[in-house]
Amino acid sequence: MSYTEKQYQQRFSLGQSNNALTRLIVINLVVFITLALIKVFYYYMYRQEAIVTTHFNEEALKWAILSSDLNSFTSRPWTLLTAMFTHTGVWMILANMLWLWTFGYIMQDLTGNRKIIPLYIYGGLVGAIAFLIAANLLPHTTQVNTVYFGASASITAIAIATTMVSPGYKIFPMLSGGFPLWILTALYLVISIATVPAYRVEVYIPQVAGALMGFLFIWLIRQGYDWSEWMSNFFDWVNNLFNPDKPKRGQKSIKDQLFYKAAADPYKKTPNVTQQRIDAILDKINQQGYNSLSDEEKELLKRASKEEL
Repeated sequence: MSYTEKQYQQRFSLGQSNNALTRLIVINLVVFITLALIKVFYYYMYRQEAIVTTHFNEEALKWAILSSDLNSFTSRPWTLLTAMFTHTGVWMILANMLWLWTFGYIMQDLTGNRKIIPLYIYGGLVGAIAFLIAANLLPHTTQVNTVYFGASASITAIAIATTMVSPGYKIFPMLSGGFPLWILTALYLVISIATVPAYRVEVYIPQVAGALMGFLFIWLIRQGYDWSEWMSNFFDWVNNLFNPDKPKRGQKSIKDQLFYKAAADPYKKTPNVTQQRIDAILDKINQQGYNSLSDEEKELLKRASKEEL
C-alpha cells in the first residue's frame, strides 16, 4: 500500500489505524511481561521467594522505577519516564489498563487520536516530579527511601482532561439513559485514594499533580496553546524515518508519476494531405522560399511526396 493510500485510509479509520490508546496499553503490557519473565528467571536461579524478591528488586526492577533517593535518581534519570510504564502486580496492571482504556477511549472519541499520548506522558512526568519533591521535603517521608511507579498519575491526568472536555458525556446510555462522565471520574478518584495506605502521603501527591496537569492541559488548549502538537509532530517525524513509502524531498508528485512517464506526446495533430493544401505550400515556396515553411507544412510536403499526389 502506497503512502498516499495509507494517509487516505487513516481519515476513515479513527481509533482503528495508528491507535494511540492501543499503543499505550501495549507498551505497558510489554514492560510488565518483560519484568515478569525476568522474575521467572530469578525464580529458576534462587527458588526461595525472599531471595528472588531481593535480587529482582536490586538487580532488575530498580532500573525502571523511580527512587526517592536523589543520588539514585541522578544515576538513573530515565526512570522519570520509565516509571509511568512500570507495573509489578497482575491486579495493578489489569486495573490501571482498564481505567486507561475507559478514559482513553472516551478522550479519543472526543478529541481525536493525537492528544492522549502527550497527555499521558505529561501526567506521568509531573506526577514523578511531584513524588520526588514530596518524598524529599515532607517531614514524614524524608526518614526512609521510597519508590514510585505505575500509570496512576497519567490516568488521572487523562480522566480529568476528558471530564473537562465533556462532563456530561453519558456512560452506559442503555441503562436509563446512562450517567454523566464526572460520576465515573469521581468513582475512579475515590477508588484510587482508598487503595493507597494513609501513611504513604508521597503517593497521593503524584495523583494530585496528574489531576492538575489534566486540568491545565485542557485550559491551555482553550486559551489557544496546544502542548500536544510539538510532541505529536516529533512522533510523526520519528515514524517517517522508518517509513520506506514516505515521499522523499524532491520526489515527483503522484500526478507526474502516474500520467507523465511517456516519452512521446499523448496526442499529435496530423493534417490531411489535399491537393489544394499542397498547391498553397508550393506557392509559398515560390514567393518566400522553402525556409519560410513551418514544421507542419514541411511535414505535409514530405508526406505528399511519398503519397505521390
